[in-house]
Amino acid sequence: MQPLSGRRIWFVGIGGAGLSAYAQLARAWGAEVGGWDRVETPYLRALRDLEVRVSPEPEAPSGWEVVVSTAYAGRIEGRPREELLAELVSLRRAIVVAGAHGKTTTTAMIAFVLDRLGLDPAFLVGGEIPQLGGNAGTGEGWLVVEGDESDRSVAALWPEIAVLLNVDLDHHTTFGSRVEVEELFEQWLAHVPQVVRAEELEPVTLQLAVAGEHNRRNAAAALAALALAGVPPSDAERAIVEFRGVGRRLEAKGERGGVQVVDDYAHHPAEIAATIAAVRERGAGRVLVLFQPHLYSRTAHLAHEFAHALASADAVCVVDVYPAREEPLPGVTGKLIVDELSRVRPGMRVGWAPEVEDGARLLVSWSRPGDILVTLGAGDVDRAAAVLLGAAA
Repeated sequence: MQPLSGRRIWFVGIGGAGLSAYAQLARAWGAEVGGWDRVETPYLRALRDLEVRVSPEPEAPSGWEVVVSTAYAGRIEGRPREELLAELVSLRRAIVVAGAHGKTTTTAMIAFVLDRLGLDPAFLVGGEIPQLGGNAGTGEGWLVVEGDESDRSVAALWPEIAVLLNVDLDHHTTFGSRVEVEELFEQWLAHVPQVVRAEELEPVTLQLAVAGEHNRRNAAAALAALALAGVPPSDAERAIVEFRGVGRRLEAKGERGGVQVVDDYAHHPAEIAATIAAVRERGAGRVLVLFQPHLYSRTAHLAHEFAHALASADAVCVVDVYPAREEPLPGVTGKLIVDELSRVRPGMRVGWAPEVEDGARLLVSWSRPGDILVTLGAGDVDRAAAVLLGAAA
């Protein structure tokens, strides 16, 4: 019998990267599954045969076990999503990947290698893995999970193997300092039998299919976890070099008129600096960036750090903040970063366009053949690709 047989689980926020994956695995493990979300999302494509309600406010039918996304906590009664995830992790030999930066890619790398070696993993990843067909897998082998510190939920996961990639202060409404983040991770790791601390590893020297020093470090962490899982290093190395990445991570969107368009989820200064450096590894011409800040709290706390990271590009246009789960803060807009960037690098071409489409058109007006236009942010800045490719000529 499947471990969740006989249960009816309703996911509030089922269209998100996380809960859509949980829903797929819960269904594979025997549960009847349905859910609600505020809007249609690409992640719902894999769940089209389920009952999914789309409406302005959260709703759930009676008689179902309700699991609530962090984004809708407090708006409807139900079980926090981390409780279900902890249950899923407890039901299978599991590897959990956590850290401020790189966890989606590293989780995907581990799942990809296990899949390519015929080890039939299950996986829950916060992004699309084109080579594996989505953000979830339901195999019978190891369960590979992306953990999340943003709401402290990673502490509830007790896997057999944990990977800690790095520590950084990225969620300013949850943590008051970097020390608090470190304490959370150490409390979590104390319960895990086998631990990979990626910051103690050297980056791989393999010829990867994904660019950037950050990805060479991600690969080192993935290979270390795979070794703990019993995968021969030579087999893992042979497979990992075929990994071509995750959606919205250095994702090539197209080319027109000699101008390339690349999209990346980078939304923290360290990630932005790493992404721009990785794009420059391609030996291209100028790098022009369209950046959409994510969260008012992050923008307020890190405006100066964002400016320093963006200063490594050749030109930058900043659009307004993508609010996600937050309410606006007085005086906090994307222009804070524009003003800081003008101070950090005087004379740099910098633009301010509150709307994504206007920013995209401005970036195109600056471009010339040989340039790479890069959209950066964890919101919906990726929709600019249509404008960039439609106008770049």
